[in-house]
Amino acid sequence: MTGIWYIVGFGVAGVSFVFLTIGAAWLISHRNRGDVHKGLPYESGIDTFGDTHGRFGLSFYIYALLFVAFDIEVIFIYLWAIVFRSVLLGGFVSMLLFVGILLLGLAYAWRKGVLTWR
Repeated sequence: MTGIWYIVGFGVAGVSFVFLTIGAAWLISHRNRGDVHKGLPYESGIDTFGDTHGRFGLSFYIYALLFVAFDIEVIFIYLWAIVFRSVLLGGFVSMLLFVGILLLGLAYAWRKGVLTWR
């Protein structure tokens, strides 16, 4: 029965942390600091020209997602290499399957022309 009080305590602590964080952010963000020029897009003293809300192409985001996917792959392969002697054939086959699926995804992205910079 005492275990339930730990769960209730953690729940109350979690909920109060969320609301306290949101309240602190609201208090900090509603202060008016500085002058009119403080809210301009660039504070370097040079007036902006053209559209200041330019958009990036979709290829930037796709490159970033592919980088994250293959960066995570490197972490998994490194950890797998550390315990390679203890996983034996089952671990080897599962890693081959993992790398194969990622290579299929890379081949699909390459075939669709995602990796060509325009």
